[in-house]
Amino acid sequence: MTKIIAATGCPTGIAHTFMAKKALEDAAKAKGIEIKVETHGQAGIENGLTPKEIAEADGVIIAADKDVDEDRFAGKRVIKVSVTKGIKEPEKLIDEIVNGSVPLFKNGHTPSGSGATVSVDKESVAHKLYVYLMNGVSHMLPVVVAGGVLLAISFMFGINSADPKSNEYNVFAANLNAIGKVGLGLMVPILSAYIAQAIGKRSGLVIGFITGMIAFTNGTGFLGGIVSGFLSGYLILLLEKGLKGLPKQLDGLKSIFLLPVLGGLIGGYAMILLSSPMTAINEGMMQFLSNMQNQSPLVLGLIVGIMCAFDMGGPVNKAAYVTGVALLGQGNFYFMAGVSAACIAPPIATGFAVLFAGKYFQKEERNAGYVNFLLGSTHITEGAIPFAAKSPFTVIPSLMVGSSIAAILTYYMKVQVPAPHGGFIVLPIVTHPLLWVLAILAGALVSGYLIAIDQKHRYTKNLKAEETNTVVQATVGTAQAAPTIAQDTLLDKGNIYFEKGIQTKDELFRFIAEKMQDKGIVSDQERLVEAFRKREEQSSTGMENGFAIPHAQSETIKKAAMLAVKLEEPITDWQTFDKKPVTFVIAFLIPPKGSEAHLHYLSDTAQKLVDQRVVTALNTATDADQVYALLH
Repeated sequence: MTKIIAATGCPTGIAHTFMAKKALEDAAKAKGIEIKVETHGQAGIENGLTPKEIAEADGVIIAADKDVDEDRFAGKRVIKVSVTKGIKEPEKLIDEIVNGSVPLFKNGHTPSGSGATVSVDKESVAHKLYVYLMNGVSHMLPVVVAGGVLLAISFMFGINSADPKSNEYNVFAANLNAIGKVGLGLMVPILSAYIAQAIGKRSGLVIGFITGMIAFTNGTGFLGGIVSGFLSGYLILLLEKGLKGLPKQLDGLKSIFLLPVLGGLIGGYAMILLSSPMTAINEGMMQFLSNMQNQSPLVLGLIVGIMCAFDMGGPVNKAAYVTGVALLGQGNFYFMAGVSAACIAPPIATGFAVLFAGKYFQKEERNAGYVNFLLGSTHITEGAIPFAAKSPFTVIPSLMVGSSIAAILTYYMKVQVPAPHGGFIVLPIVTHPLLWVLAILAGALVSGYLIAIDQKHRYTKNLKAEETNTVVQATVGTAQAAPTIAQDTLLDKGNIYFEKGIQTKDELFRFIAEKMQDKGIVSDQERLVEAFRKREEQSSTGMENGFAIPHAQSETIKKAAMLAVKLEEPITDWQTFDKKPVTFVIAFLIPPKGSEAHLHYLSDTAQKLVDQRVVTALNTATDADQVYALLH
């Protein structure tokens, strides 16, 4: 059996990480492939891959927007993509591994001139830079959340509770305030260090901390942290290249002495020189945003709402979020209030959408929508992604409208949120908490209504298409348009068989032909068998889990018919998706003027066979009544 290992990770480590894990596991299970997925979430590395598992794996999928230790996969076939592709294209990624078209991975690079072609996108420079940046952001966020929330709690004792000269002074609040400020103070050094670590590994981490502290103490803010992180990481790569000629015996000296000292000297001095212009840029940006929220809350709210709902946890969303976090460190609690509102609104909007138009959504979507009330309330935007992925060109603009409304109202009402995360959990420390909740609900209701209208429209359109039999052929060959055939005329309990002694496709086709001629449905057995064979030559009708859905269209067929044959012995000469033998056959006989229904029923049957409950029930059925109930 093919064995695949994978690693998933997103910057926040909350939703995308585990959505990608679930998508890969489901896709692998559907293909009968063994998989183990290591997650890089907020709790750290979970379900970690062991050296033995790595050694036994046939291939590796890295679906992550943060740094994952990839050197351990040297010598394996490795696909490296964004976490979003892990969610949206798990089948494609698994197929690439199974097909063996992925080149071997060595020392962090795929070999050139190997003759192998990588069918997934090669990692672009932009994606690499994004992964490095998000590695810093993902390590920074827990520290910022801890520091920000503790700082915010201290204000609950009074806005001046940390000032010994104030009547509001409280020792406990003052200590909380001090701890919180330390946490927020670590934001820039940690951001810098882990960007550098993603590029230059352990040596990069050391220099990143040094240059990050210089960026922090010189007031360059989070922009300085980003610059110092990239500077430190690439400086280490440059130094390693320059010191490559040193004797092997000096490797230890190089890692613990030469790289830290030279890197600290060069990187630190460079950051001192860059501090003045970086500080000016940082202060100018903060001043611009502060002025914007006072002078034009409409424009600022519109921008923030569009950014937060554009990719819901992706780079555009994170740009707005990180800016809000940086402004928190400057004592500006207004900007984050709008960002939080714009992030909370989308998942709650999907919950309202399924409330408004529940009957037009599938059961799984309704359940997900209800869960999103909880996710949204705790500031987890990613819960809205499955709804957006289903119809991005209508759902995402709808979410942008609601997020913008929430942010604009928040800025107009001058709400302050001193915590960088937590959603409604931090309401006790929010100024004007009721107004803030109302702003979010207003945006979510508008978005939810727009999504509900769109869903109803698409549902009605699809239903109308089915009623007029304009279903597009999805699983089988082509045929001519013709009048509709009633379902009841196709399925008959008398055409459900439990047979033994059939061991090949041809024997099955002849069995069907004989039964159908006896019932007067076909006039020529040989012509029917030939029609089945001709269809199989186009592409196999073998499916998965032991099922096949052969079908024939011929002049010899007098009326449409549907048969089900459960076999005691498996047919092994039938090509199937999962390479398993066929044990259950659902066959269709369609006259020349029955192709429209032919496509409809084949498509419907194929969809039934995707449902594992139907598959299991059919495989365990013991009489015709059970099979009839499942297929009817």
